Amino acid sequence: MDSQKPLGKRRNSTKPALASAEHKRIKQRLRDSEQIFHSLFAFNPNAIGVFSPSGILVRSNPTVTELTGYSEQELLGKSFSSFLAPEQVLHGMSQFKLARNGMPQTFDTVLLHKNGYQIEVNATSVPISNGRRMTGFIVICQDISERKRNENRIRHMAYYDDMTGLPNRRYFKEKLAEALAAASPEKIAVFYMDIDRFKLVNDSFGYDYGNMLMLQVAERLTRCISADDFLARTEGDEFAIGYTGVMSAEELRRRADTIAKLLEQPFVVGGDSIHLSTSIGVSLFSGAEEEDAETLMKYAEIALSQSKESGKNNYQVFNQAMKTGSMQRLKMESELRRALLNEEFELFYQPQMEVSSGKIVGMEALIRWMHPTKGLVPPREFIPVAEESGLIVPIGEWVILEACRQNKKWQEEQLIYVPVSVNLSVRQFLQPSLKDKISHILEITGLNPEYLDLEITESMTMDVEIATTNLLELKHLGVQISIDDFGTGYSSLSYLKKFPIDKLKIDYSFVRDIMSDPNDAAIVATIISMAHHLHLEVIAEGVETKEQLKFLDHNRCNHIQGYWFSPPVNVAHIEELLRSRPSEVS
Repeated sequence: MDSQKPLGKRRNSTKPALASAEHKRIKQRLRDSEQIFHSLFAFNPNAIGVFSPSGILVRSNPTVTELTGYSEQELLGKSFSSFLAPEQVLHGMSQFKLARNGMPQTFDTVLLHKNGYQIEVNATSVPISNGRRMTGFIVICQDISERKRNENRIRHMAYYDDMTGLPNRRYFKEKLAEALAAASPEKIAVFYMDIDRFKLVNDSFGYDYGNMLMLQVAERLTRCISADDFLARTEGDEFAIGYTGVMSAEELRRRADTIAKLLEQPFVVGGDSIHLSTSIGVSLFSGAEEEDAETLMKYAEIALSQSKESGKNNYQVFNQAMKTGSMQRLKMESELRRALLNEEFELFYQPQMEVSSGKIVGMEALIRWMHPTKGLVPPREFIPVAEESGLIVPIGEWVILEACRQNKKWQEEQLIYVPVSVNLSVRQFLQPSLKDKISHILEITGLNPEYLDLEITESMTMDVEIATTNLLELKHLGVQISIDDFGTGYSSLSYLKKFPIDKLKIDYSFVRDIMSDPNDAAIVATIISMAHHLHLEVIAEGVETKEQLKFLDHNRCNHIQGYWFSPPVNVAHIEELLRSRPSEVS
């Protein structure tokens, strides 16, 4: 037993050594923790401030100086509230109180820079406690100003029109929904406006010119609204206004008149004076449960379409009959698309006769729609829908292709060699690719260009520069060009001689009454005489009686077209007519 005592003494002597080593390790860990904390505190990209329980800053990292513009000496001793923008003090201090009560908080607030500008930050407030006693708190702030600017920029892009700075359709719809939710018992009216013939301005002067004009239109429309109303540019040359508190039909009329008169005043762009008019569609909130923002906007658009169909430069208030008509137009548009795919269209032809000889000297191709269930649909029913929807372009291209193909077939069968006339729509005429498309059609059908006659209306020549350029391009192909419905448009006679045209077609509305109305007779005789002086041929449309034919012959009209000679008929009837007149083959 005695021999074991020294061993026992050695075991007890290790305790102080172990305690000393543990103490060193703890001190090292504390130093490491302090260094880690210091590094995280000093080099943190976020601003960190340590505050006393009463909200006085006692320590801050360098980022606080960078963020606020205050030096370290200026920062110490400042209260938490003194860093906040005035409008944020109440909210910020409420968060401070929650943190002081031991509850960490994260919130967005706005700091005030030393130079006076505001800094948006995301702040996290964390309490510091020693047991149950709160000894202060730490506030960590992340600068989110750039993020907020980006969010605002994105929001602006989503809700505002880039060019005019006005709210867009999306914003308008949300604003209208808010107004409807608080509308009772007030009435809310939605005005949809379209600038009449604005496309002609863009086509004539260019898009930069049109944009400048659109900015002026937007500025004027802002004068038509009060603080409780809202205005938007929905698309292109269309605008929408939401009026609150509209209580009568008379007030609707007064507001529509105000808009129309404001826009009728001439606009000046680049030294040019431009006169505009507007078509307006109006829908009025009735309080019905189904009338939400989307519905009211749709109703106003339907009324706008009715306004444009009624001659433009007017306003129409939506009613349920319009909805029925609109649905019918949409259905017809869908059916027209199907008709193109299913080859439901066909061409009728109306021959043109030389007055002096009685020979057929031309054919006008006229489109007809053989509907699978409705039968023959007249052009007056579907052409306006085709024009409004833009389908007139592909339909018009089909007409040119089919007319050229058929005319070439007649020539190959030795039936007749005369030009076939095709009407161009305004949309077709203004297409930059029109010349190339017609050239391609002539190439694939093999028809000589001289046997294609393109008919345009006077309204297409209103912009002389564009009309002249387009007509010259077409003439270079070798085709013939006629002005259709002459006398009903507003082309300048001084420019008429400059256009590369071959024929004038006198509108049937003048020919119809030449035997009973001296004015119409004088107009027709004058047009024929003028055309001959310009070395142009003249075709009179709508000739139905022998007396009309004699009058036209006496006044040296070249050709006629109308029921007196033949109505428009299908290919089979035309071929029967041609075979019965073998002398027509040249």
